[in-house]
Amino acid sequence: MYPESRCALEYENPLQLLVATILSAQCTDARVNKVTPALFARFPDAKSLAQADLGEIEKLIQSTGFFRHKAANIRGCCRELMDRHGGEVPRTLEELVVLPGVGRKTANVVLGHCFGVPGITVDTHVGRLSRRLGLTRHDDPVKVERDLMEQWPPGDWTITSLRLIDHGRAVCAARKPACDRCGLADLCPRVGVEGAPGRSRRSSQGSKDEDGGG
Repeated sequence: MYPESRCALEYENPLQLLVATILSAQCTDARVNKVTPALFARFPDAKSLAQADLGEIEKLIQSTGFFRHKAANIRGCCRELMDRHGGEVPRTLEELVVLPGVGRKTANVVLGHCFGVPGITVDTHVGRLSRRLGLTRHDDPVKVERDLMEQWPPGDWTITSLRLIDHGRAVCAARKPACDRCGLADLCPRVGVEGAPGRSRRSSQGSKDEDGGG
């Protein structure tokens, strides 16, 4: 399924993907792709973003939502890149997750697509499908990530994340999954799917971990 899955965010280099992924929080990738061309035309590198007026960044990214918080994180992140990494995006999870606005999800996106470092990206789609498919009982993205890492070899982690995201968007919607046209219907226990005959409700099986960062 989904042999041509790819990152939906448009970017030309690791910094652009890092910034775009920060912007994608609580926002569609399509909306982010409309915003980033003007943002990167005005601020093409970490140095210019680190020195940027916060209000100007806010104006350029306003339509993505939570724009003040995102603008502060983008500028803060780029200042850290300049101070600690010579303006370059680091290539390890440990170095990425300490940057402002960067959690494990964002770090794994950048590592997987820019540096070929495998990782499971747990966004809302991946978390939802993982629970419905019975691959995890957790809500906490870090615990979901660990559970999924045990299901596939490292070389499949990045593409598996993309395929789950694509399936979540195309078929397995949050409120009304299209189980009648799902290629995984015969395998899926449909955990938590309202009205699924003979299926257990998630509330009787899953834990109630709080969502984590990323």
